[in-house]
Order: sequence, then structure tokens, then C-alpha cells
Amino acid sequence: MSYSVGRVAGFAGITVRTLHHYDEIGLLVPSERTHAGHRRYNDADLDRLQQILFYRELGFPLDEVAALLDDPDADPRAHLRRQHELLTARIEKLQKMAAAVEHAMEARTMGINLTPEEKFEVFGEFDPDRYADEVAERWGDTEAYRQSQRRTASYTKEDWKRINAEMDAIHHRMAGLLAEGVPADSAAAMDVAEEHRRFVTGTYYDCGHEMHVWLGEMYVADERFTATYEAVRPGLAVYMRDAIVANTARHTTA
Repeated sequence: MSYSVGRVAGFAGITVRTLHHYDEIGLLVPSERTHAGHRRYNDADLDRLQQILFYRELGFPLDEVAALLDDPDADPRAHLRRQHELLTARIEKLQKMAAAVEHAMEARTMGINLTPEEKFEVFGEFDPDRYADEVAERWGDTEAYRQSQRRTASYTKEDWKRINAEMDAIHHRMAGLLAEGVPADSAAAMDVAEEHRRFVTGTYYDCGHEMHVWLGEMYVADERFTATYEAVRPGLAVYMRDAIVANTARHTTA
């Protein structure tokens, strides 16, 4: 049984012009022609066309497709194995792209990319959106705020869990020094303060030493921040502030 060029084009979802071009370059020459010279394609031709379209879908140029299909050492099973490998790689790539697009879509719709249940799992009773309006009003016109919004918008639940764990570890290292009676202007305390500054820079926004001092002052001046540090260890807010001030002096006067 044979098929006209129009029917084959319809089967394959391509144009008649494409089939004419494949014929002209020798990639897919129809096995039959009518007395009037019209192209007729048999089942073997359709099998070859299917192979051509597969490789074209994967981005292979026509000359490479021809070389693959006309390889005298290849057999149908070899083509199937090759196609399976290529499809597997393509699927993995598309899955990664789809996941990235999903995260981007979510990040466009919420400042912190978590469901209410995930927020509770990550932050407990603290709702990070509770002070969103206040934060936007106080710092919305700053580059630090815009930078923080861009970064945190793409964070996942697992990102926030890691971030919280890293911040808790810094706080507890500083609290440990306080408990041991190590002075806030000691090298050990200043090192932890510098680690804190770099953590803020890497996670939220570029935090220079001067801005870090401002943060330290806020930890003491704003009772909400003070309560957070005092819950780790009494006196930690002031100790953290003093270590930050000392660390800044160490770096700006060196």
C-alpha cells in the first residue's frame, strides 16, 4: 500500500514542501512514483520519516540525521537504543525546566515561596508575612529590600529550613561564647559576628560592615528582635550588638 505526499504530510503533521525538500536532498526519497511523476510513499518510507522527525525534534541537523539513518553498521535495535537514551536525557532536562518554571511562577505570586502549611513547618508560630507591610513601608525604597525580595522569592521550603538551621547555629555559637564569659570584643566573638554578616550577605542582601552595625543596634532597640535573641540566652542581643561593633572596628580600622 502506498500513500500520496498529501496524505503523508497529514499523517506526520508536516508540510508537503518539507517532504519535497527531503526528497530533493536524498533524505527521504519515495519508493514509488506514478506515471505522472507524483510521489508515493510505502510503509518503509513512513518508518524512515518517523526516524527523521524524531531526530529533528531533538535538534539534529538534517545532514547528521542522514548520517545516522544511512549508517551501514546500524540496525533497528541500535536506533531504538539511541532514541531511548536521547529521550531519557530530554525528559530529564524538560523535567528540570518544568520545575524551574513552577518555582518562578510561584515566586512571582508570593514573597516567600511556601504554602501556609509549609510556613508553619519552617517558621513555627512566627508568620514571616506578619510584618511584610511594615518592612515594605520602612525599607521598600532601599536596594537592600529589593535585593532581598529578589533572592527570597525563589527559596523553597528546604532552602528556608537550611537557612533557619544556619542562623540558629550562628546564634548558639555566639550564645556559647557569652555563657563562657568570653568578651564581646574578643577575636572569637568578632569571628562569629563576621560569620553572621556574611550569612546575611549570602542569603538576603549585600550587608557591609556599616549596615551590620545598624542591624546590631536594631537587635537591641526593637523589642521584637531583642526577644528573639533573649530567648536563645539572656543578654545575647546586647552581646551580639557589641561583637558586631567590635568586628566592624576591626575591619574598618585595619
